[in-house]
Amino acid sequence: MEKPMEARVARLEADVAHLRSDVGDIKADVRALRDKMDTMTERFDGKFDALRGEIAVTNARIADARVWALLLGGTVTACTFGTMAHAFGWL
Repeated sequence: MEKPMEARVARLEADVAHLRSDVGDIKADVRALRDKMDTMTERFDGKFDALRGEIAVTNARIADARVWALLLGGTVTACTFGTMAHAFGWL
């Protein structure tokens, strides 16, 4: 009866050794994934910062286009009123 118990304990010790090895492999994989994620995060942060800059430039261009459109609209309105005043003989 002593032999089977020692065999069981030896098998359990071997299984525990394999589990420790597997856990070590899993830890190494998780570390590698964490490093990869950190690298990707840095890359995305850089891309998002560049994108924010491009959005700011686009917003400035839109603001300039609005001013240009208002000035153009005012000019067209003034020309239209001038033409109407001339046609009706007001000028």
